[in-house]
Amino acid sequence: MDKNKAVVVTGIGVFTSIGCNRSDFWNSLITGTSGIKRIQSFDPQLHKTHIGSEVISYKPEDYFDRKEARKLARVSQLACSAAIEAVKDADLDLNIEDRSRIGCVIGSAAGDPIHMEDQLIRFIKMGPGSVNPLTVPRVIANMPASNAAIVLNIHGPNLGISAACTTGTHSIGIALGLMRAGMADVILAGGAESTITPYVLDGYSSMGVLSTCNENPEKASRPFDLNRDGFVMGEGACVLVLETLEHAENRGAKPLALLSGFGMTSDAYGIAAPEPNGIWAASAMQLAVKDAGLNPEDIGYINAHGTSTKVNDKTEAIAIKKAFGNRSIPVSSNKSMIGHLLGAAGAVEAAATVLSVYHGILPPTINFETKDPECDLDVIPNKARVVKIEAAISNSFGFGGQNGVLVFTKS
Repeated sequence: MDKNKAVVVTGIGVFTSIGCNRSDFWNSLITGTSGIKRIQSFDPQLHKTHIGSEVISYKPEDYFDRKEARKLARVSQLACSAAIEAVKDADLDLNIEDRSRIGCVIGSAAGDPIHMEDQLIRFIKMGPGSVNPLTVPRVIANMPASNAAIVLNIHGPNLGISAACTTGTHSIGIALGLMRAGMADVILAGGAESTITPYVLDGYSSMGVLSTCNENPEKASRPFDLNRDGFVMGEGACVLVLETLEHAENRGAKPLALLSGFGMTSDAYGIAAPEPNGIWAASAMQLAVKDAGLNPEDIGYINAHGTSTKVNDKTEAIAIKKAFGNRSIPVSSNKSMIGHLLGAAGAVEAAATVLSVYHGILPPTINFETKDPECDLDVIPNKARVVKIEAAISNSFGFGGQNGVLVFTKS
């Protein structure tokens, strides 16, 4: 193995509705715990959908003083806190590192709609001159990455990726490319999102893609189930510490997994609907496996995009069959427990995939009751499975036909 090309995961910082650290998040995943509840950040009663996956237990004051917290949008607060926790989890001492060789690639699909909505209402009511001067630096989508670099004082490559629901996956994949090119020894990579607002909720609701299972929130997200009725909006953040294998070995770090491959394609089909035959989603999986130097039969688990919408789950099932043939590969969707974190989804699911490889346990797809003949997959229904695997992939497919797939292997 070429240590100059090999990249490992040494730390995870994660904030979701089911856990705000690696241990709690993982324990909730493997016990099938749902974090989906009635929305608490505003009264959703007038909306069709009343439920979401919010990070209720997160406290910005645990990471920032009051003045600093006020400057940061919630999405940046979550991103920065995840980066801080990832560095701690990796036992990475920034004070003895060359900070010019540490980068940050953290994406967000939407930036900060919370502040944008608030300031738009203020502008309509009060007119020109009333908008908060921090509005622009709060709402633009690159600020989670930029703010994380500021908070940690790191000076390597810095990018804010925005690729719809593939954002987190693309961020990690592009970070892999930067490291293979020799541009950094360490990159903090992932995604963050905080979009549960009245305006955004109504926007997705008007598309008909959200679950309306308001009376039973924990059962609302049911990927691949025949009776699925849409996804549940979530918020959160996840950052992985990526290091060259050589750098990790030199400081005595124990990798959680190798980040071995990345594949990306475009459906070039529609603004929301995926290409129905799954051709380019399958191609992204095949490219990722090839990039990892593996064969399809080497893959022992697929962390699915698995949104719980009729069309997307069916298309992903078709794509998996195209990429891997009729071989039965265990597949599960974390979104059954945490909903769809949009730009953060791929990063959170990448972390789950890393931990699946590391622990040899595959999280379940909860709420699976009735098999859909059009989603003929082994979805690890309702109960985690102990299986030692050597390699796994994590799928993300976003609006506009953006497909991204990561491969993680045992270190």
